[in-house]
Amino acid sequence: MQTLFRNPLADPAVLGITAGASLGVAMVMLTGGSLATLFAIRELGISGSLLITVAACLGAGLVMVLVLLLSGRLRDNVLMLIIGIMIGSITTSIISIWQYFSSPEEVKDYLLWLFGSLGGVTGGQLLILGTVTILGLIMAWLSSKMLDALLLGENYARSMGLNPRRARLIIICSSSLLAGSITAFCGPIGFVGIAVPHITRQLFRTSSHRTLVPACCLIGTLLLLLCDVLSQLPGNQTVLPINIITALIVPR
Repeated sequence: MQTLFRNPLADPAVLGITAGASLGVAMVMLTGGSLATLFAIRELGISGSLLITVAACLGAGLVMVLVLLLSGRLRDNVLMLIIGIMIGSITTSIISIWQYFSSPEEVKDYLLWLFGSLGGVTGGQLLILGTVTILGLIMAWLSSKMLDALLLGENYARSMGLNPRRARLIIICSSSLLAGSITAFCGPIGFVGIAVPHITRQLFRTSSHRTLVPACCLIGTLLLLLCDVLSQLPGNQTVLPINIITALIVPR
């Protein structure tokens, strides 16, 4: 996303993509009544898991398409970020209105999900989550050459025989699958999406996406697992929401 929008501040949270995925989850959780909280997400059946995954991916994809269309007209990175923040705020406001008219039990379920956790997925659900995530990663890996070409601008990409519209579509689908599926089961975990790419570039000193894509996977995994370990330190009976730990550690 940082390459596509040519902006170092681009990430799913800043551009409202995570908020779009959260809206999709809210449509399921706040209308489904007794589906489950994130901490009891294991109670979801296969159909419920598929439903919440599809809803989150569609929500993320719709918001990303909207941001991309508006940024394509304006062609200004700063305005694009402002639009992303505005869309995210509007989406969050819609969710807040939905919460206001929902029952206390449904609101509690959604708030627990909103805090974020890595520990609520069963083996069967992990199969669904893993399948969707691997599909998104394969698409991201296959788009490495496209992303390398887009680094130098669309005109250069066209001169290299790249179709920018098709490239954007593949990147949108990949980002939507990844952001939507992870958000659906683990909650909208902040700061990781914007920080890990910059950490990876500093460590590997390269702009090649054939290196950056798998390296971001590895470093992002290690960083998030470290935050998860810190959230449940020995002697602490209460497991802290992982969003609190990432907010404290990742920006540092």
